[in-house]
Amino acid sequence: MSGHYEAPIREPLIIGHKTYHDITEDIARPIEERAGKLWWISLYAALVLFIYGFGCIAYTIGTGIGAWGLNRTINWGWDITNFVWWVGIGHAGTLISAVLLLFRQRWRMSVNRSAEAMTIFAVVQAAIFPLIHMGRVWVGYWVFPLPNQFGSLWTNFNSPLLWDVFAICTYFSVSTVFWFIGLIPDFAMIRDRAKTPWTKKIYTLLSFGWGGKAKHWQRFEEVSLVLAGLATPLVFSVHTTVSFDFATSVIKGWHSTIYPPYFVAGAIFSGFAMVQTLLLIARKVCHLEDYITMYHIEIMNIVIVLTGGMVTVAYATEYFIGWYSGSRYEDFTYLSPGAAVGPYWWAFWALIICNLVIPALFWFKKIRTNIIATFIIALIINIGMWFERFDIIVINLSRDYLPGSWTMFKPTIIDVGVYLGTIGFFSVLFLLYARTFPVIAQAELKSILKISGETYKVKEGDEHH
Repeated sequence: MSGHYEAPIREPLIIGHKTYHDITEDIARPIEERAGKLWWISLYAALVLFIYGFGCIAYTIGTGIGAWGLNRTINWGWDITNFVWWVGIGHAGTLISAVLLLFRQRWRMSVNRSAEAMTIFAVVQAAIFPLIHMGRVWVGYWVFPLPNQFGSLWTNFNSPLLWDVFAICTYFSVSTVFWFIGLIPDFAMIRDRAKTPWTKKIYTLLSFGWGGKAKHWQRFEEVSLVLAGLATPLVFSVHTTVSFDFATSVIKGWHSTIYPPYFVAGAIFSGFAMVQTLLLIARKVCHLEDYITMYHIEIMNIVIVLTGGMVTVAYATEYFIGWYSGSRYEDFTYLSPGAAVGPYWWAFWALIICNLVIPALFWFKKIRTNIIATFIIALIINIGMWFERFDIIVINLSRDYLPGSWTMFKPTIIDVGVYLGTIGFFSVLFLLYARTFPVIAQAELKSILKISGETYKVKEGDEHH
């Protein structure tokens, strides 16, 4: 892997004149030093949100789903919107770590660790919503095909909601194993540098006796490739399964064959935006500017442009077919001339502006390579993708076949609280991860230092002249 030749014209992936020891020092520093004031403020803010959200979830379980803004017409609302949004956010992690590993893309080495962590934490948030949406959380295990004493109680394998359970469980387990195996050499590095016996004990357990021998590396490489091969189909299958929740129903606006590829492209689009949001903060706080360079940021912005283009084509297709059919009933679906001027016009335009208009600015290199612009646009994309899920669910359900039952959806403070609580929970997990685990895969970075490091690039360039 490290023996590949790289053309001198390519941008260096590690800037500054780094040695192997510098990489170890820079990546171990956030773990070994005391946390700064900013980290504590962020943690307390995230904990407040988390506790508030937990209280809202407890209130929902105690009172019932009536605490949410659902009604007879709109029986799915913010909960399923948030579920699809969180599952989508997790997609970039698997794509970066698995697909790009198979394609031998070296730039992934600086971002894969945090992207995988983000995947796992996002899937944990997603799993909360279907569980509390059942109403009776204590019988949540009924979704699994477990032998039981009820005789005829068995799961309905025709239900897409059951497919969701399998999709999420598979996704979570494969992503966690993949992430943990990548961490083993890094845990060993922290174990060897540990100052206190307690820290040494914990990291010794986590590093599974890693000694850095040739045999260890050989097995590590083999397992990484096998897991990448297993995880790659998951990138496509998980969000395809989530799209089946809608596509296999007979509700107008949902019953659409474009949903699976459109959901997958949208998931990678929002996932990369979230990776940008988190990594730009981690880069600044942990002083990792030499490892997450402008080149990494630009490449991720190019992926956002690509997947954003796919999403744009899907939107245009839905809108055009609705208009071209000439059927006035098409105006009741979420991407139609009717939706643009109907009661949910604000949600429709939020979707168009946040997902189509603003990300198009990334076509300009000046904006693509501007950190503040990237951060703001990544946040806007995350908001836009939330509105996309909201539009799909609420606009399509709000007007059914009986005009007498047409209604609007009004979220309650509990709806908002549960959503904010998951954002708080996600932030708490990510902040704790950044203080206890290496944010960047240092072992992988060292393997490319002599090919893609700035010092060695300069030497190679001189030789070629």
